[in-house]
This record gives sequence, C-alpha cells and structure tokens, in this order.
Amino acid sequence: MRDAIEAAGRKHPRAGLGVELREVRRTFDVGAEGQVQAIDGVSLSVEAGEFVALLGPSGCGKSTLLRLVAGLDRPDAGSLRLWGSEDDEGWGRGDVAFVFQDAHLLPWRDVGSNVELPLELLGRPRAQRRAAAVAALERVGLADATRRFPAQLSGGMRMRASLARALVTEPRLLLLDEPFAALDEITRQTLDEQLRELWLATGMTVLFVTHSISEAAFLAERAVVLTRRPARVVLDHRLDLPKHRQEVLRTEPRFATEMRTLHDALGHGGS
Repeated sequence: MRDAIEAAGRKHPRAGLGVELREVRRTFDVGAEGQVQAIDGVSLSVEAGEFVALLGPSGCGKSTLLRLVAGLDRPDAGSLRLWGSEDDEGWGRGDVAFVFQDAHLLPWRDVGSNVELPLELLGRPRAQRRAAAVAALERVGLADATRRFPAQLSGGMRMRASLARALVTEPRLLLLDEPFAALDEITRQTLDEQLRELWLATGMTVLFVTHSISEAAFLAERAVVLTRRPARVVLDHRLDLPKHRQEVLRTEPRFATEMRTLHDALGHGGS
C-alpha cells in the first residue's frame, strides 16, 4: 500500500491550504435553556501542509471548530480564512474535504460509486470520475472492493472508503472529526499509520479531531489542546518526533514524554 501512496504523491503534488482563526467565538441557542457558548476567542494559525491534531474534553467544541473551518457553520465573532501560496489561482469546493466519525456511505451505491460522488457533484465526466475513484481506493488499500456495497464491508473498510471519497478530489485541506473512534485498537492504529503516510505523500493540510492522546501524538506535527466548553486554547505544542513513524514509536520513551505533555495540558484544561 505504501508504494501506491508514494506513487500518488509523486504524480499529484499539491500545496496545502493554510488556516487562520482570530478570536473566533460561537454561541448556540438551546431553547428554554438559553444560550451555550461553544467557542470563546480561539486564535489558531495553521501553515499550509501542516498536520495538526485538536484535543480536548468531550463536548468542548472541537467538532464545532472543525465545522467552522469547513464552512458548514459560521462564527458569531472573530475572523476565519483559508489561504494558499502567493502564486495561487484560488481554491474551490473540491479543495476542502471532510471525514466524519460515521462513514456515511450510501448503502444503495457500491464502493466505487460512493467514492465518485464528490466528483459527480462537481460535474466531472464519468470516465474521469471512475479513474479518480479507482486511484483513491488504491491509496487506502481498497482496490479490490470497488464493486462491493457498504453492507459487505467491515467497519475499518467502510472508514477507508470514506477516506478515499474525501481524497478523490485531491483536497488541499483535509478535516477529520474522530474518524477512527469507533474502531478496534489494532485497526485504528493501522489506519493512523496509513493516514500519516498519505499526508507525507500528498502535502495537504490536515486538521484531525480526536479524544485520544496516543493518536494525536502519533499522527500530528502539532497538537492543540482545548479547555472545557467554551473552548479556549490551553496548549499549542509542536511534537518532537520523527517525520516517518511506525508502530514501534509508541513504545519509545520520547513518545511517552510527548503523551505526558498532552495529558497534563488536558488535565489543566479540564479543571
């Protein structure tokens, strides 16, 4: 699978998109209970091509923050922008992709047709859609599952198909909201390693929401820890770990040191 990832990266090098949030706030109306402030003055700058993990207590606003970046919601205050290089010609819908916690595959479409869907919505020709879907499935190790239906796949395979669907447009910004949370530990670790290799091959920017300290430390270049609701940044930490990572890294002292740093920040932010 790694050969397919590296070949895809060499064939389709694309610069990622940068993300900048300044004093972003978001409050929700909750009926008789009044208002709930989800995010309170979050400022965050992500360089193009970075892999950043967002950590925080359950319900602290991580998913809300990701939806704001995706344009699925709007902040009540502050500013948010996506940016490319100075010689960019601009970016469009296909440059930002979102992977949810649930795979959300259409049960009446086979895997190949599910992966094609974003390109279909963009009006791309059928032959182009099919070729791109096959390439995306090869990247995630599902080349032999193109004609299978979601009900015929394991949980890990469904999530790989969802990831392939996000990758099919060759996004410059990939947003992931706890995509592997419901999977068993072995499958989750395997997908973590494959996602890391995909990021290295493509050069896209990745924002990854997770509850797992171990997952954040293994995947990301930076980990941003948020407080309990309303979310504020309590730690923005660059991880001192090697560029290429394999499972054995999780057993090394330097990995334990990084996990302790994130754990302490979570404890501080949850108090």
